[in-house]
Amino acid sequence: MKVTFLLIICSCLAWGGLGKPQFPDQEKDPLFWNTWAQRTLKNALTLQKLNQNTAKNLILFLGDGMGIPTVTAARILKGQLSGQSGEETQLEMDKFPFVALSKTYNTNAQVADSAGTATAYLCGVKANEGTVGVSAAAVRSQCNTTQGNEVTSILRWAKEAGKSVGIVTTTRVNHATPSAAYAHCVDRDWFSDGEMPAEAVQAGCKDIARQLFENIPNIDVIMGGGRKYMFPKNQSDVEYPGEKKHFGTRKDGRNLVEEWTNRMKNKKAQYIWNKKELQSLNPNNVDYILGLFEPGDLPYDLERNAETDPSLTEMVEVAIKILRKNPRGFYLLVEGGRIDHGHHEGKAKQALHEAVEMDRAIGRAGLMTSIYDTMTVVTADHSHMFNFGGYTPRGNTIFGLAPMLSDVDQQPFTAILYGNGPGFKVVNGLRENVSTLDYQGNNYQAQSAVPLRMETHGGEDVAVFSKGPMAHLLHGVHEQNYIPHVMAYAACIGQNRDHCMSSSGASSLSPALPSLAALLTLTRLLC
Repeated sequence: MKVTFLLIICSCLAWGGLGKPQFPDQEKDPLFWNTWAQRTLKNALTLQKLNQNTAKNLILFLGDGMGIPTVTAARILKGQLSGQSGEETQLEMDKFPFVALSKTYNTNAQVADSAGTATAYLCGVKANEGTVGVSAAAVRSQCNTTQGNEVTSILRWAKEAGKSVGIVTTTRVNHATPSAAYAHCVDRDWFSDGEMPAEAVQAGCKDIARQLFENIPNIDVIMGGGRKYMFPKNQSDVEYPGEKKHFGTRKDGRNLVEEWTNRMKNKKAQYIWNKKELQSLNPNNVDYILGLFEPGDLPYDLERNAETDPSLTEMVEVAIKILRKNPRGFYLLVEGGRIDHGHHEGKAKQALHEAVEMDRAIGRAGLMTSIYDTMTVVTADHSHMFNFGGYTPRGNTIFGLAPMLSDVDQQPFTAILYGNGPGFKVVNGLRENVSTLDYQGNNYQAQSAVPLRMETHGGEDVAVFSKGPMAHLLHGVHEQNYIPHVMAYAACIGQNRDHCMSSSGASSLSPALPSLAALLTLTRLLC
């Protein structure tokens, strides 16, 4: 222990005694910072002319559990993956011109869960934790409180307006976030009837997988995991035929994939289950796609088999190519869902790489759409008990040690820490010495203050980044359920559409056709 202590002290002294600041020389010159700020100011002034076009397309990127500390840490990681120090890097979401804060509490919870929050930012109504697509009058797990308390989502509003709609997620397609787009369920865990109590099934409540195919006819794009919930109980999985944990779970004997395939046989529809099939698709010849790439959630991006498992970016690209063929536009929900899972497990490296991958998907979507007719929103459902600090120097690896020892237990500590979670460990009466561990490993569980098997959500506000038509309406601090109302207003769908029509019957919002001046503005922003 004494040797470890001396090594850390020596490394810290060496860092402090280099005599040369660990940042680019140009940053010593005030002109560098003044020029950068003036350039940013000029770009900001171009935003004074608000984009009030009608949004033909709507895209919501939802980083599950992507609180503000996660955004900042992901930014640093993105830069460090490119060989930079990281702090000065821009995420794709950082480039969005408008930023707001969202209050995430559920109607019955100060610290929210992903189901109640999904109901808020998809259906426009705050709800109880654990419930999806139902109002706060519904009680979790009580089947008889479902009927009459259903609330509809912006995905349904878009479909009813003639738009194409899609769901892309790295979790199960019937997990909390995506399910609020189509289901009305008093328990987020009722993935199939195999997870439901018998009395709920007998009372007529439907499992979430079934509702995916029955509630909103012909969702154009569905991609993610959750394959086992679509097949009869004990039916082996196509990819893992010998693993019982991946067998089908349905007690009703239904094969929902087969039913979907039969129902869509006269349409340009295709069911796929691996990356090869996804990449072989010609989007011009496919109008409907059901892609179920895993029995459960998709693997973490760090563990993904690049030959067989599609990335979030690859799924988003195909989804947009299919959806954008509709002349009336589309609505697309994209969830980076495993950010949340990484944090729950105390595996910050997994969580942050998931966030960086979602940012890549945001960038790809931006290249495939236009700010003149596409409103894009990036936000989170809730935060986590994740943070980083410890007076780390510029360019310190985000997964590295703080440049000091604790002045209480004289042990080193990583910059990344959790308020609670599985990383709490005591060895011989002392906090575990992390310098003896592979603290930069993919599955290292960062230390936590309070021992829990699973780390919990955080209760603070989360960021809302927006660009495109009417993006300026997402400003300040808002209730989370405000988000779909703004998006619907921008696209003239759902309620309050009066602003879309003038007395003559013509649209009173500006058409989404970029003028020469607008194109020049875009050129300045991108250059």
